[in-house]
Amino acid sequence: MATVVLCFGASFLPMGMTQASAAVPPIESTVPTSCGSAAASPRHYRVAASPETVHWGYYSKNLAPVITVNSQDYVTLETITHHAGDDFDRMISGDPAIEAIYHWTAEEKTVSDRGPGVHILTGPVYVCGAEPGDLLEVKVVDLMLRPSGNPKYGGKTFGSNAAAWWGFQYDNLKTEPKPREVITIYEMDPANDYATAAYRFKWMPQTSPDGKVHETIDYPGVVVNHDTVTEIEETLEGVKVPLRLHLGSMGVAPSEADVVDSIPPSYFGGNLDDRNIAIGTAMYYPVAVPGALFSGGDAHASQGDSELDGTAIETSITGLFQFVLHKKADLAGTILEGVNYPLLETPDSWIVHGFTYPNYLEALGEDAQKEIYTLSSLDPALKDSSAKLRDFLMNGMNLSEDEAFSLITVGADFAITQVVDGNWGVHGIIPKGIFDPANVKPKPAVS
Repeated sequence: MATVVLCFGASFLPMGMTQASAAVPPIESTVPTSCGSAAASPRHYRVAASPETVHWGYYSKNLAPVITVNSQDYVTLETITHHAGDDFDRMISGDPAIEAIYHWTAEEKTVSDRGPGVHILTGPVYVCGAEPGDLLEVKVVDLMLRPSGNPKYGGKTFGSNAAAWWGFQYDNLKTEPKPREVITIYEMDPANDYATAAYRFKWMPQTSPDGKVHETIDYPGVVVNHDTVTEIEETLEGVKVPLRLHLGSMGVAPSEADVVDSIPPSYFGGNLDDRNIAIGTAMYYPVAVPGALFSGGDAHASQGDSELDGTAIETSITGLFQFVLHKKADLAGTILEGVNYPLLETPDSWIVHGFTYPNYLEALGEDAQKEIYTLSSLDPALKDSSAKLRDFLMNGMNLSEDEAFSLITVGADFAITQVVDGNWGVHGIIPKGIFDPANVKPKPAVS
């Protein structure tokens, strides 16, 4: 197949676009779309966000890949927030790629296929040689904020937090009016590593170009008409929120259904919303379909554990990732043997991800993508997370079950990953430093 050239304007390079590591090769001018012989050394490609390279609201095993890579190759991936419409002036205007993705008039809707979820995902990336049963390691080499394309904001970056109807707090509000949805727009200061609130407003009914009235935030990509809302500039004065850049949604395509809602996470990763998936970490995903078909999006400037009110600071970020394939045959006898869930490795810890249902698509059958929203609970999520951490310790560190549970209790931490994504999450964190390296199994060979 012919290669595809993906162009982007130099004026829209993300802030902080520097060589993250001397080992990262320069970006190639073309993007491969078929598998060939692996090069002697890793290659580096870029996928610019455009209506042709994003899919809105779903993962799918049937999507045609936008790029094909070999194990150990690098990809710079532009991701666009699905909340840019909360402030068109700051987060869409003047950026041709975002304007094209969001373009929607009474006559034309450029990305017409939106849903059943909400996230704008870039990809998929096809990894040559990846087969069901393998593990795909995705190293997060760098994450860079995408500046506003509007020249009046001087290259600043903005994001949106939505205290929305799906938030955990929605039926527990204290002050009137209630219920209510509130959008807070943040401005990021990457030089000083924090964000501050620019203003907030209460959601008012919005009419989309197709004439539908949206009483709540119920459809992705609706651009807020700011003539209908009251902006309150006196918001969180004197508060500086530390930046914690990460992608809320990264994962591979599941095998159970043709189109899978981008909101509930599961064994394939997806919308984990784990703030720990930061620069210098690596995610391991069980491969379910040929080529893995990795996609990423839902970028966050910052988020606390639980993502309680509905969203993080949703923004647009460009990530630099390295893809490393671990073949099933190479996993036996290694620390990754038996890993069939999203596993995070940080410089200091191993983090396992548990859910209300480890694989809700399999467990709930034909109506899984509807039923999961009514069945979420933290009790089974904690049980799943602790069981996965037990198994990880028994396999990777040669512990007995009794030893594992004692160590989990006295040496591990559990946190609420999120309570807003349908399949609620709890992650267990075990520090690497508590183990004698001689008792830890090795990592598998790199393909």
